Amino acid sequence: MRKLLSLTLLCTLAAPALAWIPKLDEAAAKPLIDGAFGRRDLPATYGFVDLNVKDGQFAGGPGAVRVFDGSPACLSDWLAAPAGPAGGSRPTALLISGQADQLVAQARQAAGEFKNLSAAQAMGETYAKDRLPDGELRLDISVRGLPSEKSRDAYMVRLRAGDGRLVAPTRRSYVNDFKEGADGLWTGTLVYYFRPLEANVGASDAVEVLFRTEADTDCAYGVPLNLGSFQ
Repeated sequence: MRKLLSLTLLCTLAAPALAWIPKLDEAAAKPLIDGAFGRRDLPATYGFVDLNVKDGQFAGGPGAVRVFDGSPACLSDWLAAPAGPAGGSRPTALLISGQADQLVAQARQAAGEFKNLSAAQAMGETYAKDRLPDGELRLDISVRGLPSEKSRDAYMVRLRAGDGRLVAPTRRSYVNDFKEGADGLWTGTLVYYFRPLEANVGASDAVEVLFRTEADTDCAYGVPLNLGSFQ
């Protein structure tokens, strides 16, 4: 039993830890492509937090969101009325990803078109130009309950590094999924791009996504994310 425990501990310590890949090379691309083609298990290529509210709690767990600024009522009001227009719009999910996730999408598209994709091909300009620039992270925020399409511009988003530094996005965009519901409120996906290495954030560090919605309140929220949980 002692030998078995020692072997288990050794394997655990020897197992490679995940970390966000700021810049892909052929060695890193190969297992991702093999996973996309079903040749091996695919490592996680994104971090995801479910912010839907079910039975008075966040689906992502009790620690999924904290109040960064404002009173405790900011959070209790959100949990009590997750779709309440009086509190403004609410994020329903966060997804953070890098070049690896986009490479997997490219490999799956190639497989769907009955093509092969080698690591060398994937590193070529034809494919690289359609992925994120080196060192860039993409953050998708799905939101529900915006009073107008214009109001999506009022969201304020930052990454908070472990030392407390706030990292502003280098640019932002939107997924072409915004639509107006029968209640006159809008849903869709906001997209923000960050360059965390420039703020001395490590590729396996824990960070926190901070955001303020379009609502005219002091409420700001924090959602923890770990860059070491995906490639």
